[in-house]
Amino acid sequence: MTLSVWHIMGILLTLVLIAGVSAYSGKKVKSASDFSTGGGKAGSLIVAGTIMGTLVSGQATIGTAQLAFTFGMSAWWFTLGSGIGCLILALGYAKSLRHSGQTTLLGVISAEYGRGAGYTGSVLSSLGIFFSMISQMLACTALLTAIFPINALVALLISITLMAVYVIFGGVWGAGMGGIVKLILLYVACGVGAVIVISLAGGFDGLMDTLRSLFSGTPLGELSGIKTDADVSARFTSLIARGAGKDIGSGLSLLLGVLSTQTYAQAIWSAKTDKAAKRGALISALLIPPIGIACILIGLYMRGNYITSDEIQVLLTAGQAIPEGLKEIASASQAFPMFILNHVPKLLGGIVLGTLLITIVGGGSGLSLGVATIAVNDIIKKLTRKLDEPKKALLATRIAIVIALFAAAAVAFAVPGAIINDFGFLSMGLRGAVVFIPLSCALFLKGRVDSRCVFASIIAGPVAVLLGNLLSLPFDSLFLGMAVCVLCVAASAFIPKKKL
Repeated sequence: MTLSVWHIMGILLTLVLIAGVSAYSGKKVKSASDFSTGGGKAGSLIVAGTIMGTLVSGQATIGTAQLAFTFGMSAWWFTLGSGIGCLILALGYAKSLRHSGQTTLLGVISAEYGRGAGYTGSVLSSLGIFFSMISQMLACTALLTAIFPINALVALLISITLMAVYVIFGGVWGAGMGGIVKLILLYVACGVGAVIVISLAGGFDGLMDTLRSLFSGTPLGELSGIKTDADVSARFTSLIARGAGKDIGSGLSLLLGVLSTQTYAQAIWSAKTDKAAKRGALISALLIPPIGIACILIGLYMRGNYITSDEIQVLLTAGQAIPEGLKEIASASQAFPMFILNHVPKLLGGIVLGTLLITIVGGGSGLSLGVATIAVNDIIKKLTRKLDEPKKALLATRIAIVIALFAAAAVAFAVPGAIINDFGFLSMGLRGAVVFIPLSCALFLKGRVDSRCVFASIIAGPVAVLLGNLLSLPFDSLFLGMAVCVLCVAASAFIPKKKL
């Protein structure tokens, strides 16, 4: 189905609403402090909006539906892990972060373990966040190419423009206020989608019956490695369909990534009180996981009623017939937007598509703000004093956002068809391996861990994660990375203490 006038009207209404919120929030930005941390004046809803504006993004929506299309309930780990991470952020880290006297996570580490640890961690942490920006670009491309007759390059250029405008003029205020509006719209969108799926499929049992008839003992089932009804249940109803080590590791990646990402820490620092910071993170913990369930239902419905272009080609090449009644989609990444186009009333569908677009744009812009803040505050400012003036620091942060967005788009263009959430899980794992152990030691074990061991952890942890991915281990490589980090820090007990 192509876009109708009603679809376009719904999209435009959503974009105008969010643009108005962003323009209003931009009036609150008077300094670099307002831009990066909201001047410490945000309430709990702004804190929650900032966190969810980034976490509930293309990975949590389009990426979750894409993964559910292939692996069912195990796609929940992105939003489930995010929710658990927000809970721990609220109960265990929010107060300590706010009383650290710093404005970046790497600043906390640097203050305790020296400039070398902070600088190296800044570079590696930014790399981790950058991988997540790539996933946002992939999600935005999948959405735009599904609803408009444009190619990937044009879609990426549009993505860059929207993300830059969304955050450059508002910073944390733009991400937070826009996040609240976006969250309300997204809940409506996901709720409507879930209700329509249940209605069309005849409940969850109807969904599973459709999947059993499509896959059990059929050529498409053989293609997917599914042969029996038991295989269908194991694939689509299990939280560990991809293997316990991989799926639980994915959840752990999200948990540690939330605690190790500058964007979410900025939300905590932006709060006017400790109580507002905790409440904002708790609201996020409560509201994020249900969104994943709705997206999974959509992914399962699309799996039972659609077939990808690649699957059609493989079946035809093998001399097999295409199952009757299935419609074609270009790829699994288009499961969510094509569901909206084909199964939701047009005006409401347009509003949902606009919400998805803003969801992805908000996520990408929030991540770019985190990368830019780290680059300016933890790297550039330590190399030169030219950015000591607040206006220059603000300009540098905005320029860094644009550079980061263009770089992420370039990589996304080079890897078309990649699984969106694969980049998301890798990103969170890298951030966790770089930041989590050193940050926890700096906050809760002051003066008890040798800086040389922390420095070794910052380098060895992410290297182990990357090597584990290259070796295709049977478990998530984050387990290897965190084990290396713990061993490095534990070695502090056996060597003389010395600051770098």
